[in-house]
Amino acid sequence: MWADVIVEVDALGNRVWEWHSIDHLDFERDPITFNDSRDEWSHGNTVSEVSDNRVMFSFRNISTVGMIDKVSGEIVWRLGGEALAQQHDPSELANGNILIYDNGSHSPHHPLPFSRVIEVNPATNQIVWEYFDTPAYNFFSPYISGARRLPNGNTLITEGMFGRMFQVAPNGDVVWEYINPHFYEDVENAVVNRVFRATHYLPEEISRI
Repeated sequence: MWADVIVEVDALGNRVWEWHSIDHLDFERDPITFNDSRDEWSHGNTVSEVSDNRVMFSFRNISTVGMIDKVSGEIVWRLGGEALAQQHDPSELANGNILIYDNGSHSPHHPLPFSRVIEVNPATNQIVWEYFDTPAYNFFSPYISGARRLPNGNTLITEGMFGRMFQVAPNGDVVWEYINPHFYEDVENAVVNRVFRATHYLPEEISRI
């Protein structure tokens, strides 16, 4: 069974820090989603440095987001269990909260799957903001996808499976939307317009890319 290793390298490619998930996860506490294959345990899909010398990860197959203290190597914060379902793209906001695209895939609690975007206060693990569609199943991507908070307070969401990118205002109104018009043939010979994740750039940032 495969498990993830998080590695930090310097500019010369030397390993300066690494963390092995198999040393910190537990098969009883962190089971694989019930109808996923058993050859891959954690399936990391996001890793980033956050405040207080911590590293944040997202492990899809065990529906868990967590933070690692880089000094001790211990997981010092986590959100999982019934709170998430194969999530992607957690990010730390300026207010210290965590924004997460919760795919809603393979959730044992909902007969019809749906995705949502949630903002979580890590001090309490309470959801302080949430976006979902009405009816909820109108918005669903079982894999890939992401969400990022913009400087104007809106949230840019990528519904990856269907190539849909859109912005929602804090009140949940959709204020901008774009569907990827470029279709291609994937490895299973299906014609798709999937988008892994979208990034927002201000006009003055374009010249620096």
